[in-house]
Amino acid sequence: MFAERTGYIVWVSDVKAARNLEKYGSLHYISRKMHYAVIYVNADRAEETMKNIKRLSYVRKIERSYRNELKTEYASKNPDKTRSYSL
Repeated sequence: MFAERTGYIVWVSDVKAARNLEKYGSLHYISRKMHYAVIYVNADRAEETMKNIKRLSYVRKIERSYRNELKTEYASKNPDKTRSYSL
C-alpha cells in the first residue's frame, strides 16, 4: 500500500536553491538558520537518488536519518499513579 520511505538530512550552502530538492522526493522541512533540509525518498531508489543529489553544487553533505529505526513505543515498569490523584 505505502512505499517504504527513507529520510535524509541534506546540508546545503544556499537555502533558496534547496527548494529544488522537491523533484527528488518529499521535501519535509528546510531550516533557514542552520542550512539543512529534510527529505524523504523511496527506499528502493534511495541510493541512486542520493548520488544525483550529491552532484548538485549547493549540497555540502548528506546524512541518513535514523528516525524510523528508533523505538517509539514505550512501556513503564512502574504502575500508573495518576488515577490515585484524581478528585
